[in-house]
Amino acid sequence: MFVRRSAIALSRRAVIKLNVSRSFASSVARRESKPNDIEPAKSLKTMVPFEEVKSYEDLLPPGAEPGTVPTDLEQATGLERLEILGKMQGVDIFDMRPLDASRKGTLDNPIIVRSFGDEQYSGCTGYPADSHVTIWLTTSRDRPIERCPECGSVYKMEYVGPMDDPHAHHGHGEEHADGHHNYEEPKTFADFVRPEYR
Repeated sequence: MFVRRSAIALSRRAVIKLNVSRSFASSVARRESKPNDIEPAKSLKTMVPFEEVKSYEDLLPPGAEPGTVPTDLEQATGLERLEILGKMQGVDIFDMRPLDASRKGTLDNPIIVRSFGDEQYSGCTGYPADSHVTIWLTTSRDRPIERCPECGSVYKMEYVGPMDDPHAHHGHGEEHADGHHNYEEPKTFADFVRPEYR
């Protein structure tokens, strides 16, 4: 009885090999390209240096040679391409330096935050640096000065972008001459104690 059970168990575990074997090479299809198979771009541009970028068309890449994988420089367009070209020349396009943490910003001498957009988020870690957790403050074109509620440091947004926004939402019901939302900001305690803190 014991031998019969072990023979049945072995037969269940045995690997059955099929007589038909399929080679790996037969499952791979190879495509031979003809010399005139790939049509190159109509105008192969050369790379425009950072100093010569004048319009959006200058930020279009030349592309890679046919049959090769493009690099970031060969395929990046728009702002990404401008940033790569600037880094190659040693220019920091987006000014990614950290904010001045060597002093505490005051109303008379705030810490300046430059922005290309209508809003800018700034993280305050206190003075001296890292004296409290990061508190995110929102400055905007409507309200360029913001004070940290923890340490009292003052930040001021300096708008450095274009004065007329080509991507403004014209014709969507709410058009304002200055391009802002123009609703009244909610009142804070500073409005009653010191209105100049606004």
